[in-house]
Amino acid sequence: MDRSLASRLPPLAAVRVFEAAARHLSFTRAAVELGMTQAAVSYQIKQLEDRVGTPLFRRLTRKLELTETGQRLAGPVADALGLLANAFAAAHGGEDRVLKITTMHTFASNWLVPRLGRFERLHPDIAVWLDTSIRLVDLLAEEVDVAIRVGHGDWPGVIAERLMPVALSPMASPALIASIGGVRVPADLLKLPLFREDDDAWEAWFALAGHPVPTNVARGARLDNQQMLGNAAMAGQAVALLNPPFFADELASGRLVQPFPQRLFSRRSYFLAYPKVRKDQPKVRAFRDWILAEYAAEVARAAPAPALSTRL
Repeated sequence: MDRSLASRLPPLAAVRVFEAAARHLSFTRAAVELGMTQAAVSYQIKQLEDRVGTPLFRRLTRKLELTETGQRLAGPVADALGLLANAFAAAHGGEDRVLKITTMHTFASNWLVPRLGRFERLHPDIAVWLDTSIRLVDLLAEEVDVAIRVGHGDWPGVIAERLMPVALSPMASPALIASIGGVRVPADLLKLPLFREDDDAWEAWFALAGHPVPTNVARGARLDNQQMLGNAAMAGQAVALLNPPFFADELASGRLVQPFPQRLFSRRSYFLAYPKVRKDQPKVRAFRDWILAEYAAEVARAAPAPALSTRL
């Protein structure tokens, strides 16, 4: 390294501490992450502030805030450390051949896993590691390459590309529908138990379908993810509001029936997300190009939804 450049750089240990403290806005959590004492974290931050010549944090009661200088430094420092980590991982070898993905269990089991073999056949040199923990992984701090998340796509330090909407439509087992002689109009669904996931989802769907919003729709059990709802619906327990792309095989085989085409669209979507510092990694680019093309091809094959609505 150029001696003049080296003389302008602060100690790397202090830079690492600053990045962790800026990300957590907590000296305590930074200390836990880095395996240091809180006093050592405070000392490193003080050394860096002395080097910069101005405070980087405002130490408030039970709260830590970045100063204007701290805010200006936080993003570039995180990017620079990410580039260093990627460079050393590439030099070590092997890391570029493992793609680490984190996502929700339903998305993994009902959509990604059945298609993942196509990605592996296209890229036999990349080994896929899939994490389906419900914990929200910190993409900037943990050794994960890409995530599929639900939200608005506004995550700091992360590139988020819209993959698919969150869209819900009633589905049930053929036996349950046959038990009332069939379903012809939306009001017929009120003769059946209806599972709940969101408090207002059924009311919003009935309004979309042109039916007066009923007040007696919350009669079924509350289940907290699409996979459980789908399995219970196939077992004939109740009608569920499900996302059609997650149950394409079940609909094609007749294990589930979608009696009405209307889908209730949320303002939230599924996003492919990855740290900015990883955007040029070949394995990340390969997965990004594949998954976006995979869903685009699926949309092209499917008939468009005839009606839609947006809700919170």
